[in-house]
Formats: sequence, C-alpha cells, structure tokens
Amino acid sequence: MSHHRIAPNVDDSSDQLASALAALRTELELPGEYPAEAVEEAREAVEALELPAQDLRDIPFVTIDPATSTDLDQALFIERAGDGYKVLYAIADVPSFVAPGGALDTETRQRGQTFYAPDGRIPLHPEVISENAGSLLADQDCSAFVWDFDLDGKAEILAVTVARATVRSRAKLSYKGAQQQIDDGTAPPVLQLLKEVGLKRVELERQRGGASLNMPEQEIVQATDGGGYRIAAAPSLPVEDWNAQISLMTGMAAAQMMLDGKVGILRTMPAPDDRSLLHFKRQTTALGKPWDGEVSYGEYLRTLDASDPKQLAILHSAGTLFRGAGYTPFDGDVPANVIQAAIGAPYAHTTAPLRRLIDRFVLVICEALSNNQDIPAWAREALPSLPEIMASSDQLAGRLERAALDTVEAALVANHIGQEFEAVVISGSKPSNGAARGNGNGNGNGNGPFGVVQIADPAVTARCDGEMESGTKVRVRLLKADIASREIRFQLLP
Repeated sequence: MSHHRIAPNVDDSSDQLASALAALRTELELPGEYPAEAVEEAREAVEALELPAQDLRDIPFVTIDPATSTDLDQALFIERAGDGYKVLYAIADVPSFVAPGGALDTETRQRGQTFYAPDGRIPLHPEVISENAGSLLADQDCSAFVWDFDLDGKAEILAVTVARATVRSRAKLSYKGAQQQIDDGTAPPVLQLLKEVGLKRVELERQRGGASLNMPEQEIVQATDGGGYRIAAAPSLPVEDWNAQISLMTGMAAAQMMLDGKVGILRTMPAPDDRSLLHFKRQTTALGKPWDGEVSYGEYLRTLDASDPKQLAILHSAGTLFRGAGYTPFDGDVPANVIQAAIGAPYAHTTAPLRRLIDRFVLVICEALSNNQDIPAWAREALPSLPEIMASSDQLAGRLERAALDTVEAALVANHIGQEFEAVVISGSKPSNGAARGNGNGNGNGNGPFGVVQIADPAVTARCDGEMESGTKVRVRLLKADIASREIRFQLLP
C-alpha cells in the first residue's frame, strides 16, 4: 500500500500551517492528554515490573527503525544453523505494563493505536512505557516476547515457539545506516543474514502469490533553512523490505498458531473481485504495460517502476485491489475465510504492541498456546470487541493521514497561485464536480471533466480541471490553494 510517514516536526504556532494542523485535532476529535490516573498506573507498573526468569541478555539483538523512532517494538537476531537459520525476534512486552480492567487498559482501548500527525505524535501508551521502559532501547534490560524460529535453507519455517524473556538490545540501527553498511560491505553478520533471509522470504512471498504496492514513501519534513516544509518522496530502501519480511513471517506464524489452537484473531482481506481485476487489466493495457493475468497480480506489481509516469499511474490504480481488510476473531470454530489476500496466507498483527492495541492480545494468546498454558481470560473475552475498536481507530488514522497531507500540500503551493507546473496524470478525467481524492482537494466549483495530477516539485497530488489521460505528462496552472480548507485545484493547459 501507499505509505505517508508524517514526521512530528511542524512546531511553529505562529504559522498558518501550524494553526491548520492544530485545528485537525479538534476537527477529527483526536485523543487529548493522557488521563492522569492512567499515567500514574503506568508509572506504578514500570516500577513494579519483574523481568522474566528466562535470560537472553547474552543474545546480541539489534533494532532497525527510522532514525528518530524511540518507540521500538522489535529487536532482531539471526545466525546460521546448519543449512538454515536461527531467527530470534523480540517483541516489546506491553502486556506486563497494562493491568486488565484498569484505567490504562480502558484508555488504550479507546485510542486503539498511536496517531501520527505533523505537529506531534498521539501515543497509544504513556511515554513512560512507549518511549522508555517498554521500548526495546539499546543497553536497557527489557521484558519481551521472543519468537524463536528454526528456518530451512529456503527460509521456510521448520519450527517456532514464543515465550517471555529478558533481553538487551546492543544497538539502535537506522534503515539508512543499515542499508549503507550492507551496500559498502561493512555490515555486521546480523545485517548480512537479514538480507539473505529477507530475499528468500520475498521469493516465498512471490511463490504464494503475495502482493504489495511499492509506492514512493512520502514524508513531511522541515526545510533545512527552517523556512517552511516540504514533502520528500522516495522509494523505500531494500533493508526495509527485508526487515518487514521478518515481521510478516512472525504474523503468519502467529496466525497459524491461533488457527491450530482454534482461538484468536486474524487480520483478513478478501481477494479482489472479478470486476476490480477486469478494470485493473484494462487500465494496464491503456497505460502501455498490460497485465495478461498469466502471472498473479502480486508478481505483476513487483515489475512496476514508480519512477515511470505510466507505471506510477498503474500503481495508483492498483489500490482498488487492496480493499476490505478487517479483523476476524474466533474461539472454538475456525472461520471459513482466514486469508489476508495481499500476503497470500493467514496473518495476524503481533509485532507492534507499543503502537497498536490488538497486538497485545495476540501476543499473550500465542504465548499461552505455544507453552500449553491457559489463555488469560481478559484476552479471550476481549476478542469479539476488538474488530470494532480497531476499525474505528483505523478509520480515524486514515482521516488524519489524508487531512494532514492535504494541509501540508496546500501550504507548499499556497504562494504559487497562477504558476505553471509539469505534471503526471495519476487518474484520467471523469465528468463530475465531486472530490477527486475524497479528501478536500476537490471542492472546486468547476462543472467540467477533471482528473488527478501529481507535480514533482513540490511533491503535490491534486484535482485538475480538463480532459486528460492517465499516465500522460501534462502542463498545468495552479488555480487555488487554501490551507484552511485543504483545497488545491489545477487547470490543464493546452
């Protein structure tokens, strides 16, 4: 899917943009300050924490995250084991800090997840947990759920267990730094093996028909001179994909563990319907890189290059194939539909408990199943309520992401009314005066045909009035850019 990393660094209260971003919190009714009772409960839990008896502090775990991240959910260790691999994946032990039925538990269920806005992160847990005692920070003794994988030479899972243990990360690595070490040959063994295992897991994904959209990642960043903001767009680094493959492997293992135990909650998504696939095929043909259906759509998507305008338009169109994701709880009877179609296998969220509510429940269920113990009643009883909580939270996070990006995009071009730009047509014309993106950028009063275009500098995507064809390069003029309403409108030039 497309990813927009909203960096929390917009902090000038006198600026119109900052005011508009701050207004989003009220408009979207985002969570406010953490309740004092819940914060105090979190502090008491941190002080009372007893580290697990199983001691894995001799294992040289490392974390790999964006450079500025401090809420570190996962730590990794890989070594060779005969013809295969041993992978240890430590996940933050959030359940140890959250008393069932307490003020903290109640507040986290209301939030559902951490919300990321340019003017600051709204955490799922108080910072004493998410940024400190619960985070797998380097050189800190931590409690963690450690997934222990035995993999064969193809990186297929031979055996897997999960149990609580005390761990100590050796280093906090950034994606950029890790990629640099891999590329220049100075990477430690764990990163060399991450590349090796990651590439093999990518091949297994290809074989099972998994799919992903390699969209350029967009990040809101401050200009180096401090004079405003820009949206940086760049493809994700290979090491991010390899690292994600370990997380996907863990999520698939968790799903299978719960299916075998006949209790748990899956992240599911239906396969695209025939109508969506037919429409997508027609789009690929029109844009000059036809998909014939002989290979899976996932394998086809891997061949696309987002730097090519027509192929970028295809990637945008492919978003219609990734719909209907939800959560499927079960207890006693295995559901009929258990597949997450984009992954091509049963899957569960379990590797980000600091930032996502549902992972806390999946972790304790899997630990109990893996060790033939009774599942805690609080986790089992919560299963029916979790889909609604997460759906509501996901919808709010999506609205925030779209609104924040639209606000910043409007600010980027607000001083360029009347200016002409080179653009790529992302979506061809349609005869309507409704919103092109469904996010505020289509509230103009034009009655003629319009499409959606993307300009490169600054990186902005918005409605454009006129007849145009997907994937073509055009020249446009900026008609309107209003920060408060998040409305941007271009006009196609002859």
